[in-house]
Amino acid sequence: MGDVHDASYYMKCMVGGIFACGLTHAAVCPLDIVKCRMQANPGMYKGLGDGFKTIHATEGLKGFTLGWFPTIVGYSMQGFGKFGFYEMFKDVYKAALGEKAAQYQTIGFLVSSACAEVIADVMLCPMEALKVRMQTSDKGTFPETAREGWPKIMNSEGWAGFYKGIKPLWMRQVPYTMVKFGAFENTVKAFYANIFTAPKASYS
Repeated sequence: MGDVHDASYYMKCMVGGIFACGLTHAAVCPLDIVKCRMQANPGMYKGLGDGFKTIHATEGLKGFTLGWFPTIVGYSMQGFGKFGFYEMFKDVYKAALGEKAAQYQTIGFLVSSACAEVIADVMLCPMEALKVRMQTSDKGTFPETAREGWPKIMNSEGWAGFYKGIKPLWMRQVPYTMVKFGAFENTVKAFYANIFTAPKASYS
């Protein structure tokens, strides 16, 4: 499962996670708006293309940016937790397993990624709830800015309003992250075992 790392390494992973998750999710915000509205109101659009056309016709280009701020903040926080805590948990479980770490390496990857994602989703959930509420509420029934939307939920529902979706979020994200990291780690191992066979130091 790799060498034990220092705080500097963990911080680099966390910063990398911010860019990996925050920027990518913000980039697909227009698609996310159509998707969320189709899920919340199945008859709202005839399809994906119709959703884009309708939003452009009724709201203009600005309509495709709705919820961008909670998206970039929420998923940046998720990436911070996902990638940073994953590396930490890998080191924790390696130390706990000792000599058996290599034998149960894939299990370590899966458990570490699951634990990291549970924490990451707790960090993400409030902004995800705000984003979805902004994107799916009927016009005029909910603020279109995070600055106004956050206190509206907090004042009416408290923190519980931001964590209503934590369980389905875990059910979606935890298995996905386990498969993602497990596949990635084993793919890297296969590459170094079969293709990049020279010592790793020679590639630096």
